[in-house]
Formats: sequence, C-alpha cells, structure tokens
Amino acid sequence: MSRLRQSKQIRLYRYETLQGYLFISPWLLGLLLFTVAPMLASLYLAFTNYNILTAPQWAGLDNFRQMFTGDERYWKSWRATLVFVFGAVPLRLLFALATAMLLNQKIKLLGLFRTAYYLPTLLGGSVAVAVIWRQLFGSSGALNSLLESLFGINSDISWITHPATVMYSLIGLSVWQFGSAMIIFLAGLKQIPQSLYEAAAIDGAGLRHRLFNITLPLLTPVLLFNLIMGIINGFKVFTEGLIITGGGPFDKTLFYVLYLYEQSFRYYNMGYGSAMAWMLLVVIGLCTGVLFATSRKWVFYE
Repeated sequence: MSRLRQSKQIRLYRYETLQGYLFISPWLLGLLLFTVAPMLASLYLAFTNYNILTAPQWAGLDNFRQMFTGDERYWKSWRATLVFVFGAVPLRLLFALATAMLLNQKIKLLGLFRTAYYLPTLLGGSVAVAVIWRQLFGSSGALNSLLESLFGINSDISWITHPATVMYSLIGLSVWQFGSAMIIFLAGLKQIPQSLYEAAAIDGAGLRHRLFNITLPLLTPVLLFNLIMGIINGFKVFTEGLIITGGGPFDKTLFYVLYLYEQSFRYYNMGYGSAMAWMLLVVIGLCTGVLFATSRKWVFYE
C-alpha cells in the first residue's frame, strides 16, 4: 500500500513539474532565442572578422590584440566610462539616500513628493530627455540664463561641448535620475524597527550616532544592491553620449558602449564589437564579484 501511494505521489510530482514547465515555456523559449543564442553567437563572432555583408572569417585572438595594443580610442572609451562611473554612482547613491531619509519623515503631501522625485527615473535615459538636457546646458540654454539672472554671470559657454565641463553635465543627468535607488532605500528604511531608535534616544544617542550606528549598518544590504545596479548601469551608459555629445569633444565622452556601437554599426566591425561586448561582461563580472567578496566585511544582515 505504501509503495502504491509513493508511486502516485511520484506521478503527481512529475505531472505538476511538467505543468510548471509548460506554463513557463514561452519565457524559456524567449530566453533561449533572444538571450542565450545571441550571446553564443557573439562569443563566436568575437574570434572572427565579420562585417555583416560577408561570412565570418576565423581570426583567433586578433580582435583582442587589436583592443589591447593597437586601438588608442579603446582605452579612451574605458577612461571616459570609468570617470563617469566613479563620479555618477556615488553621487547618485548619496542623493537617493538623503532624499529617501527625508521622505521617510511624516510630512504633508508625502505621496506627491515621492512621485515627483521618482518621475525622472520613469523617463529614464530616453532620447527626449537627452535632447532636453542638451538644450538646457547649451550656450544659450537655461543654465546660462539662470547664472546671469541670479548671479550676474554673463556666460556663453556650452557646458556640453567644453572639454572641462562636458562630463559634469552628463554626470548631473545621471544623478538627476536617482528615483529607483531612492525607492529601494525608502523600502529599506521602512524595515528598520522604530524600537531601535527609541532605545537609542533613551540612551542619549544623537542624530549622528543613530545615523551611523543604526540606519547605515541596517541599510548595508540595500546599499550593496543599489551599488551593484548603479555600477552595471554606469558601465552601460550610452544614450547620453550618443545624443548629447556624440562622444566629443576630443573623445571625452566616448563611453565604452558608444564606441562598441560605432565599431559594430558605423564601421561594421561586428567581430571587433562582439569582442568588446565580452570584455565589458568580464569587467562588470569582476566588479560585481569584488563587491560580493568584500561585502562580508561591511554588509550586516539581521
């Protein structure tokens, strides 16, 4: 009797498993066709000379040799991307955390403020936002008009074409879109027990002590997530460089993905572009791995 019951349970388990796979089969099919297959194809193309018009020709490690030893603009693209990542990601997290802490207070019209701060993230790195940003920071844009009206500074500088200011303009656009990180920080703040703050207040702990001894330590898992997502998105910056600056001036904003796009779809070096894409994957994977490896020392879980 027990064997019969066990056999029925096994058949039921197999039937339910089959049903589960049938339900997710559209997603699995899409994953295989639109993610796994293109990745494997790009891995093969990374070792070939391929210009879309002719069949790929095996080239071995030539694309990687060209990247590391024969392409000066390749290293310029890495330099521009790293400057952007190390400038935009910390500032974005700082603004997101500060705003989340403000919105965690009991104030009037709280829902309106949350929506207003999150709205730029909904717009995202769209072409329309990039075009508007280019107009705002142009030589006759709103920023120069504001400087003249408030401080009497008559400036006709174009903030998006001057080599000394162009990167700050793009970093400012990235920081402006801090809404997604803010929402995640806000959710993390809601999970911190108020009893901890009450006990700290009874012990005489001030605002600074509560921030550094309660809030930030308990937010470190959320901070780790936002940091990883920010770094990944920072390395993938593209629209801002393409629409606002076109990679200029003097390749100051020639971001890595923008240069990958140029090699692949402007010069039709699809094999070279595939090799660049895999190098980007390796670098992002290394950065993520380092963060996870070091998180044991600074991330605190309950």
